[in-house]
Amino acid sequence: MSNELESLRERIEGINDEILALLQERGTIAKKIGEEKRKQGTQVYDPQREKEMLNHLIDNNEGPYNDNTIKQLFKEIFKASTDLQKSENEKHLYVSRKLKPEDTIVQFDNGAIIGNNKKSFVFGPCSVESQEQVDTVAKDLADRGEKFIRGGAFKPRTSPYDFQGLGEEGLKILKNTKDKYGLNVVSEIVNPSHFEMADEYLDVFQIGARNMQNFELLKEAGQTNKPILLKRGLSATIEEFIYAAEYIHSQGNSNIILCERGIRTYEKATRNTLDISAVPILKQGTHLPVMVDVTHSTGRKDIMLPCAKAALAVGADGVMAEVHPDPSVALSDAGQQMDLNEFDSFHKEIVQAAKLYEK
Repeated sequence: MSNELESLRERIEGINDEILALLQERGTIAKKIGEEKRKQGTQVYDPQREKEMLNHLIDNNEGPYNDNTIKQLFKEIFKASTDLQKSENEKHLYVSRKLKPEDTIVQFDNGAIIGNNKKSFVFGPCSVESQEQVDTVAKDLADRGEKFIRGGAFKPRTSPYDFQGLGEEGLKILKNTKDKYGLNVVSEIVNPSHFEMADEYLDVFQIGARNMQNFELLKEAGQTNKPILLKRGLSATIEEFIYAAEYIHSQGNSNIILCERGIRTYEKATRNTLDISAVPILKQGTHLPVMVDVTHSTGRKDIMLPCAKAALAVGADGVMAEVHPDPSVALSDAGQQMDLNEFDSFHKEIVQAAKLYEK
């Protein structure tokens, strides 16, 4: 081996050490930047900032590497730095599994449990329309041994002219049903001021998809002492969904149930697109129980059962679906609610499927 070759190799090794030292320094600074971003409540990843840095590097590139090679090398460095910032950020999230490795288990006075490797179900009509309507569904659920009933008293609708719910009168109907059949009542709250009023009627406060980033509502939910069922927003990323849950937890309420209910995509075959992969991602990243709403995610009764089975198979803690005594006359979502005969078939199969995945 020539002296020249040996000398060049030694220089390369020295440069390697210099690069490593610079990367370590860069990583340390990146972590500090992540801490500052967390204090300010800003997003970790800033695509505009990355673009500016890449353009600066390419403008100053004099070879021998071409611009594309420089771009790819530094994009990997930027990604590694962003990952460092994210991992530091996640350690400080109350909902993160890194902070609390054990699962959160939400328990109720009637013996119901959501979490703890048990599969739970929440069924009921989309909207509360009458005492008779709710009682008919409740009796069916109680006879099957179910522990929950859902029903909307406040209905945030796309059109201001659609049925908006019965309000407090609807909550009173749900409470009457609870007293008759011993079911835990789940219903949506849309106004921060309504929590105190609804507290005497409900067992679980639901925050719907359209209010997932209603931050004042989330903060108020965090100050209650009852479980919160939080639905993913129509176009929300998983990260945004987790941060919405963090708003609640940061105010002191750790009894949070996440609910994947489909997201809006270009696909028209279903009402929304069920992001089934969100279930294991949420289970890995957070300690919170995760449910799947197969009614709003699909909008199709013919595929609700296989989607419900898929949800259980990938680790969901439970399934939500809508049931109505006579969907043809329902005041909302008439086409996607199961009647009692359809629900009978659905329930028998989903209970059998749940037994396969309970540990």
